[in-house]
Amino acid sequence: MLVAGVDDAGRGAVIGPLVIAGVVFSEKDLSQLVRLGVRDSKLLSPSRRFRLAEEIKNIAVKHKVVKLSPQEIDKVVMSNRKLYKLNRLEAQTMAKILEELKPDVAYVDASDVLAERFKQHILECLSFNLKIISEHKADKTYPIVSAASIVAKAERDLSIQKLKENYGDIGCGYPTDPKTMAFLKESLKKFGEYPTFVRKSWKPAKKLRKEAKTRQIKLG
Repeated sequence: MLVAGVDDAGRGAVIGPLVIAGVVFSEKDLSQLVRLGVRDSKLLSPSRRFRLAEEIKNIAVKHKVVKLSPQEIDKVVMSNRKLYKLNRLEAQTMAKILEELKPDVAYVDASDVLAERFKQHILECLSFNLKIISEHKADKTYPIVSAASIVAKAERDLSIQKLKENYGDIGCGYPTDPKTMAFLKESLKKFGEYPTFVRKSWKPAKKLRKEAKTRQIKLG
C-alpha cells in the first residue's frame, strides 16, 4: 500500500512563495522516516532540514513540489468569493499533487479551521477514490506528513536564499521578522511599490503601503 503525506511551508509569510510538497512511501518503508529522525520541520535547523529533505526524496517512491507565487496568492486573497480564497487554492494544489502521486491513503495537514471541510475540498478535485486523513498539526503526529513538511520548508528556504542573493537581507520573509518589515518599508521608500515577490494582499504589507501614502500626502 502506498501512503502519502502533504504539507505546506510559508503560508503566513509576506515574502516569497507558498510551497506545498507531497511524498509517497510504501507502507513497509515508513519506519525509515523514524530511523532518519524525521519530525516537525520547524524544530530543525535549515542545514538539517536540507540534508533530511534530500534523504527523504531519495528513498521516497515519488515526491512532488508546487510553489504558489505571491501573484497567485494575491489573486485569490483579494477575490470576493467566500470559501474560494487561500484555503481552497491550497486544497486544489494538494489535489494536483495527490493526482500525480496516486497513493492509496493520504495524510494532510489541514489549512482550513475545519479539517473535514478541507478534506472535502481536496476530494472534490480528485479523479480517483482516495482515503484522506485531514488533521491540524498533522506534521507533529504523522512522520509521513513531517517528511512532506521538511521537503516543503527546504524548498522555501532555497527560494528565500536566492532572493537574498539578489536583493540583500530580506529576513525570513515573515511579518514577525524586523528585517523583513524593514525591507518592505525601504522598498516603498525607494520605489513607491513592492517587488513582485511580496504578497501585496497581506495585511502588514497593506498597512505599510497605507502609512507610506499618508506620509506622501502630508509632505506633498
